[in-house]
Amino acid sequence: MKSIKNRKAEHEYYIVQTLEAGIVLTGTEIKSIRAGKVNFKDSYAKIENGECWLMNLHISPWEKASFFNHDPERKRKLLLNRHEIKRLKSKTDEQGMTLVPMEMYINEAGFCKVKLALAKGKHSYDKRETLQKKDLEREKERDSKA
Repeated sequence: MKSIKNRKAEHEYYIVQTLEAGIVLTGTEIKSIRAGKVNFKDSYAKIENGECWLMNLHISPWEKASFFNHDPERKRKLLLNRHEIKRLKSKTDEQGMTLVPMEMYINEAGFCKVKLALAKGKHSYDKRETLQKKDLEREKERDSKA
């Protein structure tokens, strides 16, 4: 089970809660995902008309396809239950949270899943604090190894 992670998300957001969602894809998209050709930059999830959509996720076109290829940054539907969508809609509207894709992977059954996070944005000083904590942890690990 190979997974593609959004490494920048934990740096830019406080993760409040995570959940797993299926995603509707075309044939060439799933082949590109299996090859690892995914870019999470500026991607987010949005709820419109009672459906959850993944926006700005870049899945590179599959090089072996001709005119059957997909649009790399089209919006893709996420598969969630109705009560999950309602709960997420209320959290994003009332509390100003964002839905951010954290990870994309293919499960044992061969289906592509997206790990979504309900997140709050960090300020620049919060990001600096996080980096300082990581540096301290690295130094402690180096000292304990030596």
